[in-house]
Amino acid sequence: MKYLSGTNPQTGEQLTGEYPIANEQTVDTAMQKAWTAWKTYRTFSGKKKATFLRAIAEEIEQAEGLVDRAMQESGLPEGRIKGERGRTCNQLRMFADLVENGSWVEATIDQAQPDRQPIPKADIRKMLVPTGPVVVFTASNFPLAFSTAGGDTASALAAGNPVVVKAHESHPGTNDIVSKAILRAAKKTGMPEGVYATLYGEGHKVGQQLVLHPLTKSVAFTGSFRGGKALYDLAGKRSEPIPVFAEMGSVNPIFILPEKLKNGASDLAAQIANSVNLGVGQFCTNPGILVAMQGEGIEQLKSDMKAAFSQITPACMLNQGIYQNFESKKEALLQESGVETEFRFNGDVDAPNARPAIASVDAVHFLMNENLQEEVFGPFTLLVSCRDEVEFLKVANHFAGQLTATIMGEQEEVTKYTELFGILQEKVGRLIFNGVPTGVEVCHSMQHGGPYPATTDGRFTSVGTAAIKRFARPVAFQDCPEALLPDELKDGNPLKIVRVVDGEWKIA
Repeated sequence: MKYLSGTNPQTGEQLTGEYPIANEQTVDTAMQKAWTAWKTYRTFSGKKKATFLRAIAEEIEQAEGLVDRAMQESGLPEGRIKGERGRTCNQLRMFADLVENGSWVEATIDQAQPDRQPIPKADIRKMLVPTGPVVVFTASNFPLAFSTAGGDTASALAAGNPVVVKAHESHPGTNDIVSKAILRAAKKTGMPEGVYATLYGEGHKVGQQLVLHPLTKSVAFTGSFRGGKALYDLAGKRSEPIPVFAEMGSVNPIFILPEKLKNGASDLAAQIANSVNLGVGQFCTNPGILVAMQGEGIEQLKSDMKAAFSQITPACMLNQGIYQNFESKKEALLQESGVETEFRFNGDVDAPNARPAIASVDAVHFLMNENLQEEVFGPFTLLVSCRDEVEFLKVANHFAGQLTATIMGEQEEVTKYTELFGILQEKVGRLIFNGVPTGVEVCHSMQHGGPYPATTDGRFTSVGTAAIKRFARPVAFQDCPEALLPDELKDGNPLKIVRVVDGEWKIA
């Protein structure tokens, strides 16, 4: 049997611990157990699932060595890892509250009207039900919050689905610690065997086997466009195609309006520089493109951004592959026609410490070159300068789907740019005003997803409680005997959840 080990990206040191690489048999065993578990787990009450989710959070908080191991495998600082651990546990508890309440199933009832003319009306009742085993691919840039027990796993378990996690090669030891915490929680709360499993693999083989397995019913992925699109295409070739909910990155453009640029270029430069360099630029919401009109303030913005970037100490990226990809894409973009290098860190640093950079280009060249819209994953941003409002709006229209877009403007001028507002609504999942896109609040109203190619399905979010709907489907019951109905749809509303009855919202 082959094994996988963790590596410290900063030192190149191989870390302790060996993790077995899965083969076709172990993949099949995990999926068979998940399928068997689903037959039981899908019937569990919201209260019982909530107990499980809260127990996972408690076990993660008590897990020894988790913070240190995550730091060693990711190169991220202690404060960041502790913050991620808190976010991970808060997400689990948020989903626990959601399923304990129970109203998320969208119970809808149309009562029978046997005397209706010209034909009687049947009794029809509908709700969301779990879809079956979910395969989760963990993210490289969030070893906890978008990983083993992150939002995908939490929302899939909350919906009533077993989860099989494909561990990321960059943090196998972190995955092992968190997986053991989940399994301890499962045992303590009486969950069926197979409700959770994790598998390790090198390259693409194990991931492909998981996606193609006939008992896999959906897939969640956070990572590159290339990786997400490959999984999406693979799932579409199955005899039974399944959904792949892939978040695949974004350049998250910031549109700076003229008055804001004229009055606050220095403040904008500091705010944007901090956002671009946060976490060594390794956020899917990193603002990779800035768009502004030529005129008063744009040279000041460039100057102050250069000064802010020059104060940044190059820091370790998540792994050698991400570092090499960043350097390659950055250098390639800087060589594109019409692109000017505004700032590039040229000091001596060892790989995989990222060298931040700023570039600029005029709108004419930007609109002619699709390569300039590609994500450079790391501490880099491109300033697009427009001659007038016509070019400004053309650039906005030129963007493909994004996770976010931002409008920076004075209060009185923002409302004048209604056309820009309309264009960006069509392009993004979250439209921000006078803020930066980095930092995604985990809450009920968050939309972390956008039109393709930001995600494979812009109707859904991977952050916040609405993420649960990715792993559920509606089922209608027509003239179903009361004894067979789920409690959520029974007369008298035994669970006291919010329901729509004959077109009216009720708790009765």
